[in-house]
Amino acid sequence: MTMWTAVLVASIVCVALKTVGYLIPPKWVEAPRPMRIADLLTVALLAALVAVQTLGAGQTIVVDARVPALLVAAGLLLLRAPFLVVVVAAAVVAALLRLWGWAA
Repeated sequence: MTMWTAVLVASIVCVALKTVGYLIPPKWVEAPRPMRIADLLTVALLAALVAVQTLGAGQTIVVDARVPALLVAAGLLLLRAPFLVVVVAAAVVAALLRLWGWAA
């Protein structure tokens, strides 16, 4: 299977899934249980993406400057800091740790 074949198959599957979504009756989707599942699934997928991007390097797990930066960002979010402050603080922590050679 070439890459273009895989891209075309994935595109067709996505269009088919979207079409199936339009065919589902609205009362099924607007019920409390599916709404709660959709909300929790979004949070779980975002958390998994953050974990993979923070700890992943190819097929290995790497603990470097990204982990303390993520911890600083999480702490600032718990303190309800503005998002821009959270991002800048995490970037500064990662940059300083890499500069000092502590977590390359």
